[in-house]
Amino acid sequence: MTKETTLSKDYNSIVEKDSKYVMQTYTRQPLALESGQGSIVRDIEGREYIDCVAGIAVNNVGHCHPKVVEALSKQAGKLIHTSNLYYTGVQANFAEELVNISGMGRAFFCNSGTEAVEAAMKLARVATGKKEFIAAENSFHGRTMGSLTVTYKSIYRTPFEPLIQGERFVAYNDAQAIRDTITEDTAAVIVEPIQGEGGINVPSDEYLREVREICDENEMLLIFDEVQTGFGRTGKWFCKDHSKVEPDIMTMAKAIGGGFPMGAIVARDGISFGKSQHAATFGGGPLACASALASINVIKDEKLVERSAEMGQYFMDKLNSLDNDSIVEVRGRGLMIGVEINKACADIVDLARDNGILLNCTSEKVLRIAPPLIITKEQIDKVVEIIAQI
Repeated sequence: MTKETTLSKDYNSIVEKDSKYVMQTYTRQPLALESGQGSIVRDIEGREYIDCVAGIAVNNVGHCHPKVVEALSKQAGKLIHTSNLYYTGVQANFAEELVNISGMGRAFFCNSGTEAVEAAMKLARVATGKKEFIAAENSFHGRTMGSLTVTYKSIYRTPFEPLIQGERFVAYNDAQAIRDTITEDTAAVIVEPIQGEGGINVPSDEYLREVREICDENEMLLIFDEVQTGFGRTGKWFCKDHSKVEPDIMTMAKAIGGGFPMGAIVARDGISFGKSQHAATFGGGPLACASALASINVIKDEKLVERSAEMGQYFMDKLNSLDNDSIVEVRGRGLMIGVEINKACADIVDLARDNGILLNCTSEKVLRIAPPLIITKEQIDKVVEIIAQI
């Protein structure tokens, strides 16, 4: 007989059950979240926090936006899953919307950012007949075997080697380094238009334009990884719009589904998988597409792309006004902000949490700020007040 499962409702029992039944791959913060609305989340004991993590740049429209909740509820009452053996109107409608806002040609749907990168790499190989990839130092493209190949840090790579062969890493924001690394078998350059996990590193627009030229001159494809930067996060629909550089393939996930798990790639006209060259059982499922359509409509209706640019500038101006020797640099675009400090930032994350703010540390000494795009100036002021204490 199987044991009856009892529902854990207090922090200690949740932690105990997690430690017993879940593989311990995550370093979790010492709180259990239970609900969220807008830019606020609440833990199981009722404490409220201003969320400057947003599920790692996922909840761009905020937690549990009523229109997203309604769309999911309606779709769940009609059709939850069919597989891609059949057409669904909601997938066709979302594909049209995604192609229109991205300016690309066709879409392929999957379930996560790492799956999107895997799809992009497969597509680049099949489209060019070449095998190698050039990626940037401090890049992060995912943790599955293909995406891990073009992810830089050895802490992610070493335990799983040998990886798929054919990767070459060059300095970020250095176009000449790419020129010097090309071989006859280079299929594509893959680059984040702003590095997220690498520390919110913002390249020059000229760099991205030159990379585009290099790819054209050498008959290589350009892949933009917009998994973290898409859907208004940087003050444009996609980060590529700042530099006006069009990639051949673009990966996306995180904010695409309004909080519902989803990933996708879009590719320019003339680049596409053929029959049976790639597939995903759950890719572009009815629930994911319904949630994504609702989220995009919210971004449009509430002008969240413009709001991201405005609130991001306000946030960075406030941070730059701080007279604090611990702050080395404030950088970013829109509401994708990094605050580099001259000390390990884990203690700062703890300080913020104790004061009702959720922050995230990346690249050891960079506070990553990626709140919902609906965050208010009053909430930003509270966050800055806490950061001022570091």
